[in-house]
Amino acid sequence: MNKKIAVIKGDGIGPEIVTEAMKVLDRIGEKFGHNFEYTEVLMGGCAIDATGSPLPQETIDTCLASDSVLLGAVGGPKWDNLAGNQRPEKGLLGIRSALKLFANIRPAKLFQPLASACPLKEEITANGLDLVIVRELIGGAYFGERSTTTDENGVEKAVDTMPYSDFEIERIMKVAFDMARKRRGKVNSVDKANVLDTSRLWRKIAHRYAELNPDIQFEDTLVDNCAMQLVRNPAQFDVIVTENLFGDILSDEASMITGSLGMIPSASLGETSLGLYEPIHGSAPDIAGQNKANPIATILSVAMMLRYSFDMPTEADAIENAVNSVLEDGYRTGDIMSDGMKFVTCSEMGNLITERV
Repeated sequence: MNKKIAVIKGDGIGPEIVTEAMKVLDRIGEKFGHNFEYTEVLMGGCAIDATGSPLPQETIDTCLASDSVLLGAVGGPKWDNLAGNQRPEKGLLGIRSALKLFANIRPAKLFQPLASACPLKEEITANGLDLVIVRELIGGAYFGERSTTTDENGVEKAVDTMPYSDFEIERIMKVAFDMARKRRGKVNSVDKANVLDTSRLWRKIAHRYAELNPDIQFEDTLVDNCAMQLVRNPAQFDVIVTENLFGDILSDEASMITGSLGMIPSASLGETSLGLYEPIHGSAPDIAGQNKANPIATILSVAMMLRYSFDMPTEADAIENAVNSVLEDGYRTGDIMSDGMKFVTCSEMGNLITERV
């Protein structure tokens, strides 16, 4: 099978971690008879330097013509003083919108060899941690109208709106319920319906969708309770579905309790098979170019690409099993290093995982 992949290496450690993920993809191609064709394009700070824009039109066109998109990371202190609409992160929001990607899928799974790195007590992690947060990606407070004004008395006032329409909620619910059906069959819909009108509409649509899917166990969860339960008993969760702002916060919390942000992949999906796959961590400019980065999150993002965009679950399993095998043998990059383990560089970790596929 031939697949075209747009590659955005980005800034900081992005080029290093994406290079290792591409090694693993090439190994998958060799073993399973696939051909992955890569086209590198610019986004983020490197795109600003080269073209003056964080998201050139050429990048959008190439991504739209591809079967999927692999992204490293964008941003860094070099571009921190630019205006908001000219910053590298603007490219990330723009590509999600251009590709019509409305669902962010972020798994939080505790690999058993890394259980000691989890900040939770052992009696909590003994029950396991394997959940997915489905976050609505292009609505809510991040995309609502906003303003900052100053009245005649010099008092400044800022307003952000949090809009959602029924169809936006319906389509993210479909993603969550379909995903739960392939996992353990449970959905927790997270809102703040005791306060927000937006959340009351969210809950109304969620209930409607739950009635249409009686095979899925469904539960409403207030966002503050969900945050508490993630550290009290994360094993109770299978699929968590929520709006943009809540999802941003909860997914970071869930990721941290796995032990390292360097281990967490993500996917952004729309109504077609075209997806954007990236690690959740940033560009880590302080270690860029030093071969110190952890490429595992990016490699696991490639596994998600195989699973969700290319319908290659066996190939995805092969990557995830290879990662677990390397970790079980005690190999660690600096961010997950502990006593008695074997330190490896970014490229060495990539090579080890590639060999185990």
